[in-house]
Amino acid sequence: MGTEGSTVLEPLWQGLPTLDAASVSGSASCALPPRYEAVKSARDFTRQTLHRWGITEEFDDVALVVSELVTNAMRHGLPPVAGPGSVPGSEGDPPVRLHLMRWSARLVCAVRDPSSEPPQVTEVPELGPVDGEFPDLPGVPGLPGFTAESGRGLCLVDSFSDNWGWHPLSGPLAGKVVWALFRLGPL
Repeated sequence: MGTEGSTVLEPLWQGLPTLDAASVSGSASCALPPRYEAVKSARDFTRQTLHRWGITEEFDDVALVVSELVTNAMRHGLPPVAGPGSVPGSEGDPPVRLHLMRWSARLVCAVRDPSSEPPQVTEVPELGPVDGEFPDLPGVPGLPGFTAESGRGLCLVDSFSDNWGWHPLSGPLAGKVVWALFRLGPL
């Protein structure tokens, strides 16, 4: 399913706190097919990799972030469907790829997709009264945006990881990498 090591993570060095490249203690990556079922595959790959590295306590937070990053790549990072029977990201397009990289006290989850568009963070409105009243959304009285079914993925990434960001790619790996950093407890 995956391969050890990856050069795609190299652009991340610019956005991460200073790390010694010699201290990298593990890396793994896997290509994900352009199907929404790939989100489960990404979680399974993450579970297997973290288990192999002896990182189990952080799995729930890491799995949530990986799910959100892969879902965003599938929804927003693949070209639109061309017509009936077409699959986004079909033949010829670079696949979505999940990369995991571990240092002694840090873990980076990175997802590459072929889109050069930056990730869009949707602000989640505060749930509270305005002038003593809860404003209404059409069909949802008193819950302003709180019940929306999408649009909060990167807010979750921000909440559950220690840092996150993105970098555009160029050359044969055009597109972008969206990454999340986790600080790990002593192993």
